Amino acid sequence: MKPAPSVKLYALLLWLVCIDPVFASPADYVYAPNVEYGEKEVDTKFGSSRQRDGTYAQAASIGFGYGAKEHWFTEFYLKQESSGNQNNNLAEWENKFQLTETGEYLVDAGLITELEAPLSGNAPWEFKFGPLLQTEFGKLQLNGNLLFERAFGKADESGIPYTTNFSYQWQAKYRWRPAFEYGLQGLGETGKWNNWDAPADQVHRIGPAIFGKISVGHRQAVRYNAAWLMASSSAAPSHTFRMQIEYEF
Repeated sequence: MKPAPSVKLYALLLWLVCIDPVFASPADYVYAPNVEYGEKEVDTKFGSSRQRDGTYAQAASIGFGYGAKEHWFTEFYLKQESSGNQNNNLAEWENKFQLTETGEYLVDAGLITELEAPLSGNAPWEFKFGPLLQTEFGKLQLNGNLLFERAFGKADESGIPYTTNFSYQWQAKYRWRPAFEYGLQGLGETGKWNNWDAPADQVHRIGPAIFGKISVGHRQAVRYNAAWLMASSSAAPSHTFRMQIEYEF
């Protein structure tokens, strides 16, 4: 499978047009660049993090995804997020583009885009995009993603202008058995993409993770992953639990 020229152009345009602090959801997961053409899935995610002030932030979502093309997977989510006394209902449209054929090069490459719209609450609109990278060494799979996110629309209550912020994801997974794999995940936010926050204000989390895929019938499977992430910087939540369960058919 060769990447379509239109996908390359789309990726380039998105990179060129990207010019508030936007904070990660406790339910955020590590993206992978691969697409399964024709696959359908029902996707649920949940996350809870303990903030430094002792309060909790929580997030949950349910979505439906479809491998519309060999190089394109699209998914629509309904989400709910809460932190302290704030509750927001959101809709999200996620699109993933596979830019190289799996195994064609040393590193598989993809592109993620997400558009998030508020349905209630005081949340702004948000747009996220970035490259997705994956490589394998025997049973060891490594992922690394660079993400850029910008809020827009409704003004920030603090009056602080919105900026484009940078975050990253990484993952190391040992594929022991299809039904049970294990490894590490790391998530971080550094602030403005071109002017990072001071180290004390950056958010970095790391912790153990488990993964698996269980077949439940012809072309049907349940895929899961979960992680316990601990603060590796003073501004990060003291701990975060996140999980994702997908029914694929």
